[in-house]
Amino acid sequence: MPLTDGMPPRRFPIVTTLIIVANLIVWIFYELPHLDSSVAHSSFYACDVSGSCNAPLPWQVSWFTAMFMHASWSHILGNMLFLAVFGKNVEDAFGRVRYLLLYLAGGFAAAATQTAVTLLAGTAADATVPMLGASGAIAAVLGAYWILYPNARILTLVFVFFVHVRASIFLGLWFLYQLLEANFGLTSAASGGTAFFAHIGGFVLGVIAAFVLVRSGRQEDRRAEYGRGYGAGPITQNM
Repeated sequence: MPLTDGMPPRRFPIVTTLIIVANLIVWIFYELPHLDSSVAHSSFYACDVSGSCNAPLPWQVSWFTAMFMHASWSHILGNMLFLAVFGKNVEDAFGRVRYLLLYLAGGFAAAATQTAVTLLAGTAADATVPMLGASGAIAAVLGAYWILYPNARILTLVFVFFVHVRASIFLGLWFLYQLLEANFGLTSAASGGTAFFAHIGGFVLGVIAAFVLVRSGRQEDRRAEYGRGYGAGPITQNM
């Protein structure tokens, strides 16, 4: 569990903050009063892409609404913790507009990746499972962070111990876990209700986006500043 990277942003992370607030508002005021019906209505369905079902919302809309939906308190709090820790400095590096575009593109890439795997390798029943959550979009933020700040130190809670872990190792192990779990189970039934391929798709997009920006010189690079030697509910596919 990441707690902090100890890297204060140079400016207030307004986009990251607004995304967190938006997710909490949707969870508290839209989902909690009628959780099952809210999840059923605003989640993303792979079967709608293939035309084998008629989802409440068209997939061109639901891929976006699903990014702000969550299945439980642990689901939303875990996602928001990761975004709070890693998002602020990626926003610093990308700039607010490009960061927002990265987040949205990550959510789309996550839904597209999980949908492709489900339709190609899953069953018809798998395609009807609602897909929801912000972690596909957040995975894009993690992928960008992996490129931008590989040597940052992440204060991490491991069982009952606080340890500092290099970001390249922390996020590398996180991504390896997604790969292993994805290979063990392509569907929600086999993977404990987690859309691991969505995480993979989002992370890869973030890596590519950050690499392109670094090569083009258009991102605000803070690696020289902090990058070296820094110390101190219902059945769903959750993204």
